[in-house]
Amino acid sequence: MPFKHEAQRDQTIDLIKAAAIWNVILSHVAAAPFSGGTVGTGQWLSALFWAGLTHSSVALFLMASGALLLPPERALTVRSIYTRYIPRALAALFFWAACYKLVFLTLRDSLTPWDLEAAVKNMLLFRHEEHLYYLHIMLLVYAFLPITRLIARHADRRLLEYGLGLWFVLGIAYPTVRTLWPFTLLGGVPVQWRMNMTYASIGYTLLGYYLTAYHPRPRRSVCALCLLAGFLVSFGGTWAASLAAWKPDGHFLEGMNVGMFLVALGEWGLCRTVSLPEWAGRLATGLSKASFCAYLTHVFFLQAFARHGIRAAEGPVLLTAPVISALIIVCCCGLYALLSRIPGVRKWLV
Repeated sequence: MPFKHEAQRDQTIDLIKAAAIWNVILSHVAAAPFSGGTVGTGQWLSALFWAGLTHSSVALFLMASGALLLPPERALTVRSIYTRYIPRALAALFFWAACYKLVFLTLRDSLTPWDLEAAVKNMLLFRHEEHLYYLHIMLLVYAFLPITRLIARHADRRLLEYGLGLWFVLGIAYPTVRTLWPFTLLGGVPVQWRMNMTYASIGYTLLGYYLTAYHPRPRRSVCALCLLAGFLVSFGGTWAASLAAWKPDGHFLEGMNVGMFLVALGEWGLCRTVSLPEWAGRLATGLSKASFCAYLTHVFFLQAFARHGIRAAEGPVLLTAPVISALIIVCCCGLYALLSRIPGVRKWLV
């Protein structure tokens, strides 16, 4: 995501993207009962259960982007990056950012000249609907493609593994432990060794390329263990931190976190090892094609459902969250089917 490549589609990448968009929507459906619930209750733990499995979504999308864009045999120039990829990302970003601001101003009955002026200023300053941060990251990923593709082309396996190891220490492990003693005692320059989330995201693209190039068929048992270990870290760490603060603490659910790294690694590997029947493969491909549109628009449906009382917290979250997520995915795919038929929209906006 965001852009689809029709030639020689890799069905496992389609499955990974389908799993990623499912994770995105399910994590957002479960967000309200997690952040607004009472720590330790059944509803809150159910929401945390889904969060612990689904906050790997952006990592999966970034890894899929790396697998698609970094192989040396893929023809990709600096010119095409700045005349095709970046303009498309900007067009989609600002169009949907404007749609969200217009819709929410309308719902609040705030379509005054002053509110519209403020909305335009916020939009131009990249103060967008929260989930659109992924496109902000992708702009940086695209800008770094000439460098990351150079690494993928010329680095041998050992050098690539060294680079990924360094990225893991500074971009994943260090951000995970930064809130724990004795790392809270550090000061000065060592505090700045940690990669921030935006630049650490680029490492996931190299990881996706590396896994595709050197581990195309991972062992299913190893992948399952990674998924289980990551879930235990994210679920257990979040529960413990939230109990200590007596309020929801999402630090261990962040994408640049050891728990979510392991969950993403496990989910990636399981998707690479599964063999889908023909109908399921077509479903995964269809959802993969619609994933960008679903990412951009699902919050509209989430908010519309909530305004009509359809919320995960209205029933047992363990069941209601996936059911509502499935309904939202159906709505998003229906919208994609309509929008993709409009000339120019499929190319630039979905």
